[in-house]
Amino acid sequence: MTRPELCVIAGPNGAGKTTFAREFLPHFAKCPEFVNADLIAGGLSPFSAAAAALEAGRIMLRRIDELSAHHRDFAFETTLSGKGYLSLFRKLRTKGYRIHLFFLSVPSVQLAIQRVRDRVRHGGHAVPEEDIRRRFHRGLRNLFAEYMPLLDTWTLWDNSERRPQMIAYAEGSDIRILNSSLFDHVKKGLELPK
Repeated sequence: MTRPELCVIAGPNGAGKTTFAREFLPHFAKCPEFVNADLIAGGLSPFSAAAAALEAGRIMLRRIDELSAHHRDFAFETTLSGKGYLSLFRKLRTKGYRIHLFFLSVPSVQLAIQRVRDRVRHGGHAVPEEDIRRRFHRGLRNLFAEYMPLLDTWTLWDNSERRPQMIAYAEGSDIRILNSSLFDHVKKGLELPK
């Protein structure tokens, strides 16, 4: 029997996670289920998704519980700016899940802020600028300092151009850096533990 798989699309606000997921998950990862709190919130309250964010988060977590109880493959997106998914990842690993994380980076918080503004102009959901700034480096720091030991594979992407560029990937502890200058730029200023 094949092991169930979780695909996590991570990155700061404005990195293009949902756009990447829509293209990547069905065509390349063959992942049938994408659980997205932002899309759920938009369905609950199309004119004020922010007001429905808390309920959307609850629905997302319930759906993740349902899918994992049936050992189904699924994906979700996150900024990874908190440590709340550590316990979920541990629980899924005990259920036999393979966990794959795809982290989309952009070179600056200013670009992330501009992308969120552009998204709002086109009818997408807003994120307060102070939240974008606070989460920007925190997600990467958590990836390197907290989440990596729980992942079967991870891939780091630069998503600042039209097509994402792979920076580095790993399977287990075997890390391959494809673009060392971008990798160094991404890790710069993260204050990682030694």
